[in-house]
This record gives sequence, C-alpha cells and structure tokens, in this order.
Amino acid sequence: MEDVIFKVVAFIVAVGVLVAVHEFGHFWVARRMGVKVLRFSVGFGRPLWSRTGRDGTEYVVAAIPLGGYVKMLDEREAPVPESLRDQAFNNKSLGARSAVVAAGPAFNFLFAILAFWVILVAGETGARPLVGEVAPASVAAAAGFQPGDEITAINGEVTPTWSQAFYELTAGAVTDQPMQVAVLDAQGQHRLRQIPADVLQDPAESEDLLGDLGITPERPALPPVVDQVIAGEPAAAAGVRPGDRILRVDGKPLTDWMDFAAYVRDRPGQAVNVLVQRDGQTLPLLLVPKAVALGDRTIGRVGLAPARPDALLARYQVTYRLGPLEALPAAVVRTWDFSVLTLKVMGRILTGQASVKNLSGPLTIADAAGKSASIGWLYFVKFLAVVSVSLGVLNLLPVPVLDGGHLVYFAIEAVRGKPLSEAAMMQAQRVGLALLLSLMVVAFYVDLNRFLG
Repeated sequence: MEDVIFKVVAFIVAVGVLVAVHEFGHFWVARRMGVKVLRFSVGFGRPLWSRTGRDGTEYVVAAIPLGGYVKMLDEREAPVPESLRDQAFNNKSLGARSAVVAAGPAFNFLFAILAFWVILVAGETGARPLVGEVAPASVAAAAGFQPGDEITAINGEVTPTWSQAFYELTAGAVTDQPMQVAVLDAQGQHRLRQIPADVLQDPAESEDLLGDLGITPERPALPPVVDQVIAGEPAAAAGVRPGDRILRVDGKPLTDWMDFAAYVRDRPGQAVNVLVQRDGQTLPLLLVPKAVALGDRTIGRVGLAPARPDALLARYQVTYRLGPLEALPAAVVRTWDFSVLTLKVMGRILTGQASVKNLSGPLTIADAAGKSASIGWLYFVKFLAVVSVSLGVLNLLPVPVLDGGHLVYFAIEAVRGKPLSEAAMMQAQRVGLALLLSLMVVAFYVDLNRFLG
C-alpha cells in the first residue's frame, strides 16, 4: 500500500511540475504580448487553492491533477469592456497569438534542456557497457562482437553506460538503417561493428533487446557479503547484519551474490534457510522474501545490498559528467534526439509498423514516476525531462484542441488573410476532441493489459 501511495504522490508531483511549466509558457508570453490573463490553473475541476494577484489574475490549484489551462481575455468567450479590447487575445496580431500558443510546448523543451543539463553536470552513474557472452550464430556473432568488447558509441552517439546504449539501440530499432557500433575490444583496439537494419523487433514487443542480438552483458562476480540491511525488510527481521557472508542457501553452497539474488527473487513468500558466517562463527537464519510486484510478475525481496570491492566498481561502474559549458549543447542534442525518437515512434504506430504497446497511459507513467523517484532525485529529474519532451511533441501535433491544431488555424489564417469561421473551428474541435479521447482510451487499455496481463 505504501508503494502505491508513493507512486501516486510521485505521479502528482511530476504532472504538476510539467503542467505548470507548460502553462507558464503560455502565461509568460501572453503577458509579454499585452494579453490580459484571467486565470492560471494547474489541474481541472474544483479549486483546492486560489489567490488573486495584484495583476488581477486568479492563480488556482485544482482537484484533478491531469492538466491545466490559462484563461485569457477573449471576445469570442465573453463580452469585453471597450477599455480592455486591446488586451483581448483575439485582437492581437497573428504573430503574437502564434507566439502565445507555441510558448507552452517551447517551455516543455526548455525545461527538458535544463533538466538534461543538470543531469550532465551532476554526473550520470551507471554500468559500463561491457559485452559478456555472445551467442553462437546470433546477430552479434555475425557482426563480430567479442566477449570483453566495450560499446563506446552507437551511430556516432557516445554510450558511456548501458542505459545510454539501450536508448541508442531503441532509437536504431525504429529506423530502417543499419547501426554502426563502435567498441573498444579486450586488447584495447578500437573496432567498428555493424548491426544490419530490421534485425531488432519493435522495442515494445521485445523483452530483451540485447538478447535479441545475442549479447549478454558482462557481470561482476560479487562475493556474497552483506553491505547494507534495509530497516523494516525481511532480512532485518531475520537478524542479518552488515558484514555477514552468506555461505549456503537451502543447503546449497553459495559463491556469488547474483546467484543469491536470483534465488530470492524466484521465491516470493517462501521460507529460505540461509547459513551466514559472522565473526568466525556460522549462524542459521530463516528468510521469508517479501512478494513485490515487478511489471506483470511477482518477485521476492529481502532488503539486502552487497559489498562492492573497489576493483569491481572501477571496472563495471562509470560516472559520465560534463562541464557546465560543454553540457549545454549536449543537453540540447539530447532533447532533440528524444523529440525525433518520439515522432518516429508515433509515425510508426500510425502506419502500423509499431505496436500500440509503445503508448504509455497514466498507470505506466505513475509507475515510472514512482520507480525513478525511489532510485534518486537525479533519476526523477531524467524522468521529468523525457516526459516533458513527450508532452511538448504531443502538443505540437496538428490536432484541433492541441496547441499544434491552433497553430494550423493560424497558418490557414495567414494564407487566407482572415481566420476560419467559428462553425469550421467548432467542427474541427469536435474531431480533435474525439481523436484525443480515442488516444486516451487506447493508452489506458494498453496500461490495463500491461499491469493485469
């Protein structure tokens, strides 16, 4: 229950931040263009908090945290006093109106750039992308991959961690071009491996992109020594202490921590007998792994973290960090790359080349928000950056009711020399609303299938 509450809170915080950023873009530019703003609302429905500022704008936090809006003075919505007509949105120039509408998505992209800049300056810590095993007769074997290869770049994009490598593989999977993979082999020589086009299936349909290629990451052989015992978890209740060495599990000798982790993971709710060595003595302990939901399956968790020798950390862990000036263009490029990938995936879904499983509804987003927040603030900021890019791209789609749809109206107005009729815009709004509701229904359906199997 606590896990669900944490995810809900993380989701509300994430949506609140991103909606506030988006609507502030509209608000800030509207004020700069001389448009009077009547209300700035984060959320819909009944106001939970409101305050009217000196500028006459009502600032609201509403009960339904799934969006927001900026209400501006507009003669098409209500009569406007003659003294305020020049502050009405509809009376502003085409350029001013276009700037106000485009500002929402633009601020989402700016937020993503800032978030990625913070991440790059603070430093991303992850696992070094080392190839462990290469399956015979696999795509990777045919491409020349060898155990000990370190993947340094994919299609020219640097991949200091497996996280970045997975992203580049995902980006490559939605194109029709071969992937150029630069590696540093076990002898210290730089090599170039090529993955043919169309060998990777839709990322949403694949459970293991690396496995599809025939690659198993190199993993450290961690000694089964306890470093941390998390309070309130089964291991703490059983009496496990930091420094304990796990010798046996249900009578079976143990030499590697990953074997212990896998054994526990496969036994949620089942009693596990362990024999530990402590201060030269052996002690029998009984662990009952807690059942924890992970995607569409249930795993066991006892609340232990292993000791990591410095030598292993040096080989398998890397921190990728850039200076403040160097990080800015890198953050812009990363935002652009995520935007392009989002558009490509959307295009492939519409043309039937990609599964609708690539869509994420509120349940998936809430789950991701909770998981990223539980790992650390930097991961939560990265999650916010990615979702902010998606929000910016989505709002720029040429669909009525979205910002992109309004920009299409303005483009037509620029060509015709006059705006579309109210009747035409109302009809387009109905079509756009129907399309948006259909997308939401499909995303929610995908969510339910994802979580309920």
